Amino acid sequence: MAHQVGKEAAIPLLTPYKMGQFDLSHRVVLAPMTRCRSYGGVPQPQAAVYYSQRATRGGLLVSEGTVISPDSMGYPEIPGIWTQEQVEAWKPIVDAVHHKGALFFCQIAHVGRVYTTEFTNRLSKTEIKTDEPAPISSTDKAVTPDDEAGIVYPKPRGLRIDEIPHVIEDFRRAARNAIAAGFDGVEIHGAHGFLLEQFMKDSANDRTDMYGGSLENRCRFVVELVDSLVHEVGAHRLGIRLSPFVDYMDCVDSDPEGLATYLVEQLNKHQGFLYCHMVEPRMAIVDGRRQIPHGLLPFKKAFNGTFIAAGGYDKEEGNKVISDGYADLVAYGRLFLANPDLPRRFELGAPLNEYDRSTFYTQDPVIGYTDYPFLNDDNNSF
Repeated sequence: MAHQVGKEAAIPLLTPYKMGQFDLSHRVVLAPMTRCRSYGGVPQPQAAVYYSQRATRGGLLVSEGTVISPDSMGYPEIPGIWTQEQVEAWKPIVDAVHHKGALFFCQIAHVGRVYTTEFTNRLSKTEIKTDEPAPISSTDKAVTPDDEAGIVYPKPRGLRIDEIPHVIEDFRRAARNAIAAGFDGVEIHGAHGFLLEQFMKDSANDRTDMYGGSLENRCRFVVELVDSLVHEVGAHRLGIRLSPFVDYMDCVDSDPEGLATYLVEQLNKHQGFLYCHMVEPRMAIVDGRRQIPHGLLPFKKAFNGTFIAAGGYDKEEGNKVISDGYADLVAYGRLFLANPDLPRRFELGAPLNEYDRSTFYTQDPVIGYTDYPFLNDDNNSF
């Protein structure tokens, strides 16, 4: 069981925490965020700058979604980890983070049907072939077109039962490669409409075989995957990100509480499974202010390891959930993107940089990536 160490400090987010074998100096986690700056699927030197800027002694960083095979890429210029070239490219990036004293986990992912040549052609400098095989999924139902963005998703094909072990082997190889690259652990991407959710959630999964229908069948893929990765890298170096309450890319479940409960029960079967990283239900507007629903407490109580909450948190909300025992750690995305010294700004009560949404997914190696300023232009953060 993960537990707090030391005396409670004035700022709950900045108190130390024992996560399995890892000693954290604070509870502010860098959330995984797609950045689209790994040209040709190979991590670039500027990523060492980006991640090390956000690294602090005893801090925890989770990498952007890193794909496991050539057919798992749905976005332009995202990193992979299935080739030796990619592994070698990750090593200096991981070393830069470790040099700052931080921990670094690699999020491994397969997008499934969330792929479109229109999207990749529009954003990528490299022309994407349009005669590629159909993306794989639990189903042959395509994601609803995004008329506002002008994106049309291709019709996928449902994975055959005999193909599923091959995808699991791709994940297993990626996890093994992540450890070889020096990462401290691996996070499974089981959220936000990607392949694993396409199996787990009943709005997407229309199968009638052993991987469809009942809750247990729909979760069979992810349960088998977790079993395989525990065997490969150890439960003590493994986490998972889940978004049972989120409706994204046509992935919604009719019983998200039941889904989350079942998944936590399955994770608990692996002694020492390190963490569960769960995304809050969609925020509501109350009295003109965005309000986090705080719907994750039952799963925090049920899970035996470290529980990370994510989803629109600011400093005030983050401090509250830590002090209330609602979460052990809090993951920050856009705020950390725009404020590389976010823990120090929280410590000092300093104002935050505004993020520029227009540069989230552009391919410039500096603008919107490594050029957000530190306090007093000093990068000796927390």
